[in-house]
Amino acid sequence: MKLNKGILFILLGASFFGFTPIFAKLGFSYGYSLGQINIVQMSISFILLWSFTLLKRSSFKGLNKKKVLQIMITGCFIGLTSIFYYGSMQYLPASLAIILMFQFVWIGIILEWIFSKIKPAPITILSIFLILVGVFFASNVLNGDIQGLPLKGFVYGILSAFTYAGFIFFSGKVAVDVDPWIRSSLMVTGSAILVFVLFMQDIPSVLPLEKNLLTTAIGVSLFGAVLPPLFFAAGAPLVSGGIANILTSIELPIAILSASIILSEKVTPLQWLGTAIILVAIIFNELGSNIFRSRKQKKQGIHS
Repeated sequence: MKLNKGILFILLGASFFGFTPIFAKLGFSYGYSLGQINIVQMSISFILLWSFTLLKRSSFKGLNKKKVLQIMITGCFIGLTSIFYYGSMQYLPASLAIILMFQFVWIGIILEWIFSKIKPAPITILSIFLILVGVFFASNVLNGDIQGLPLKGFVYGILSAFTYAGFIFFSGKVAVDVDPWIRSSLMVTGSAILVFVLFMQDIPSVLPLEKNLLTTAIGVSLFGAVLPPLFFAAGAPLVSGGIANILTSIELPIAILSASIILSEKVTPLQWLGTAIILVAIIFNELGSNIFRSRKQKKQGIHS
């Protein structure tokens, strides 16, 4: 029962995140700038997360100045991901922006290799190859639909993948003994400071706060920065890390499906094939690595 509940929570968290492109695209259609959307989003996320944290009376145990700084710097990767991801959506279809951002999967593996000296297993290298094949089909290169799209959109999309991979990597290394709610709130604080500094010139333009900008910001805040962490925090302890990674990949088809249905973006059968290949590669890597690891442990147990 606990396992089923954990799976449900993680699926919901990943699904919520898949709806963020809708609100970002909505904001751009209203004529709001990248800076305006990010400023209001981070402001709302900051208020909501700290409110939850203080209401829960989360423990500040184990926190010091060094850890606060480390957590806030890690949080800056969230702000950068938001800037690059939404920036990519300014120039590209949401379905393509999410595919580019999803390259964080193999980039994260490379980061582990460089910084943690964890060499990828052959099955992981094969998974990376499959992901790249999936991207080839999902980006619709064969139909020539990406020709004429601004290069800036692709650069932003790949940068969002690097910063998201950086966030996942460092969030798993920095101050892991600190209460998760405190960590999340400090991360969003670092993220908010970064956004305010980078878009300082846009701050006066968000006041007085218009209804359409508020609707957009509440949408990207709830679905991008508040609800997913809440559900992940509840579900992650109830399932294994490998299963959690597989489940979070549902974000990709949800985002593309919502872009197709709600934003009326054209998604071809080849793009769906590419998306399926990416998902299979992620599942293959997680399950294959776990099977390989368990067999290796069994062999070691027999020999010992």
